[in-house]
Amino acid sequence: MSGFVEKPEPIQVPGLVHLHTGKVRDLYQNEAGDLVMVASDRMSAYDWVLPTEIPDKGRVLTQLSLWWFDQLRDLAENHVIGTELPEGAPADWAGRTLVCKSLRMVPVECVARGYLTGSGLAEYQQSRTVCGLALPEGLVDGSELPAPIFTPATKAEVGEHDENVSYEEVARQVGAETAAQLRQATLAVYSRARDIAKDRGIILADTKFEFGFDGDTLVLADEVLTPDSSRFWPADTWQPGRAQPSYDKQFVRDWLTSPASGWDRRSEQPPPPLPEEVVAATRQKYVEAYERLTGTPWS
Repeated sequence: MSGFVEKPEPIQVPGLVHLHTGKVRDLYQNEAGDLVMVASDRMSAYDWVLPTEIPDKGRVLTQLSLWWFDQLRDLAENHVIGTELPEGAPADWAGRTLVCKSLRMVPVECVARGYLTGSGLAEYQQSRTVCGLALPEGLVDGSELPAPIFTPATKAEVGEHDENVSYEEVARQVGAETAAQLRQATLAVYSRARDIAKDRGIILADTKFEFGFDGDTLVLADEVLTPDSSRFWPADTWQPGRAQPSYDKQFVRDWLTSPASGWDRRSEQPPPPLPEEVVAATRQKYVEAYERLTGTPWS
């Protein structure tokens, strides 16, 4: 069992219909039929949405996504219409709200990997493959792959694991033409983002995208290239053969699995609140990722 430690009640705003509360985002629809996506400061780990929030996290995710959408505009159309607050929305929504096109979403997590780690490493150690793709012998945690690979996953409900699947399974589920579009777009966007990050001293190890259709046009949606959806590593400390330092929620994961937390992730008990020092360190990692990538001080 996992999910929300305590699921928040959605905020009611005149003219908006609440559609969904996810791990991080709350989704509404306005009277024009557009989606209003609000990124909260919620933090998830090990399939639980934790009881402690990380200040500024939702704004960092939103502002970094907007920056990336701008960098990728010539490669992929995106779903953003605007950033104006709906009338009557809480002031706290400022900087964390996107008004977006309503798309026909493709039910596939489109993952691109340029380096071997995480669930890809676990599969490789068993079979020398990732999502059925054969890889060379001798790779270790953090190894750069010969070329980026498309390793899709099925989308899971809150509290469930996404499941890695083969390209052939994606083609079976969504059709060969759509599968080919997803793979091409995913690898093109990843390659552009990898090069941009590299120029800023950051390795983009892997990332996941979501796409939907606006008519016949494939559109990049949701968040993009944030510390929640990507593994960013400092290039100057990269050393294959060990876990890499990263700009993400690693402080949270490490504390939760340490004796200090008193939590057993194999139990059905929800995780405890985070201590102040873990919250502060995690916030700083998110802010540092934003500042290094965009070259803009966080304010």
